[in-house]
Amino acid sequence: MRAAEHLALLRSAGLAPKKSFGQNFLVSDAVLARIAAACVPDEEVGRARVLELGAGLGALTAVLTERAAHVTAVERDRDLVPVLREALREPVSGGKLTVLEADAQGLDVGALLGTGDAPRVLAGNLPYQITGQLLRLAVEQADAVDRVVFMIQEEVAERLVAAPSTKAYGALSVFVQAAFAVRVVVDVPPGAFAPPPRVSSAVVALSPRRPRLAEETEAFRALVKGAFGARRKTLRNAWRGVADDAARLEAAAAAAGVSLDARGETLDVAAFARVAKALSSA
Repeated sequence: MRAAEHLALLRSAGLAPKKSFGQNFLVSDAVLARIAAACVPDEEVGRARVLELGAGLGALTAVLTERAAHVTAVERDRDLVPVLREALREPVSGGKLTVLEADAQGLDVGALLGTGDAPRVLAGNLPYQITGQLLRLAVEQADAVDRVVFMIQEEVAERLVAAPSTKAYGALSVFVQAAFAVRVVVDVPPGAFAPPPRVSSAVVALSPRRPRLAEETEAFRALVKGAFGARRKTLRNAWRGVADDAARLEAAAAAAGVSLDARGETLDVAAFARVAKALSSA
C-alpha cells in the first residue's frame, strides 16, 4: 500500500487530520523509504526491533514491518488506532506488528523494545509541539536504544547538529549531543506531507554515545541552562547562581580549563561536563 492510499483510508473512515494533535501525514514514498533504511539498515533487516512514536495512518509503519523483525506502533489518537489496525491487519495477525494506543511521552522505551542482541530502534514523525518532550525522552532512555530516527522541524535539526560558537548552538544542542552523535539523513519539504506544514522538516539519526560525553547531573543541567539562559553574559555572571560562592566557581572553572570571561555558547559538551565534575567534587 502506497502512502497516498493510507491517506484515503482516513477519508473513508470519515476522519480528517487534527490540528490539536499536530497531524501532518507523510505521503512521500521516497522519503518513507529513506527513513525506513535509516531505521533498519540492510545489514539489520529481519533482526531489528522498532518502536515507532506517532504511527498515524501507518505509512511508515508499513515500510518498517517489511524490514524489521518486529514493530511496536504507538498512536495516541483513539480514532486512528482502528484505522491503523485495519490498514495493517496482515502484519498484526502475523505477529510482526503490535499497535499500542498510548501517549508517547509516558512510555518505558526499554520495556517495549526489550533486551537481547537485536538492534533496538526508536523512530517517529514527531508532532512539532511536543518535539522537545520526545527528544528529552530519547536522551533519558538513550541506554535502552541502539538508534533513534526522528522527523523534526528543520530548525530543530539545525540546533541538534550545531557546533559551539554558532547561532543555532544552545542548551538543546548540548543536552542531545551529550547522549548522541547526530546526523541529518534527509531534508523534507512541506509538500511531502498532507496537509503540508508551514515549515520544512528534516530526518535526523541519533547514535547513542557509549559512554556519554556527559552525565546529566544536577550540576550539569544547571550549568547548561545558566549559560544559555543568559547567553550574552560572560560565564562569571551567567553562573552566579550555580555555585554557592564565587571562589568555588572560580576553582571549578580553573580545574576544568574554562575561562569565566567566556560566553556559554563557546563551550562544547566536554567543557560543560568538566566544570560540572569539578564543581561537584569541589
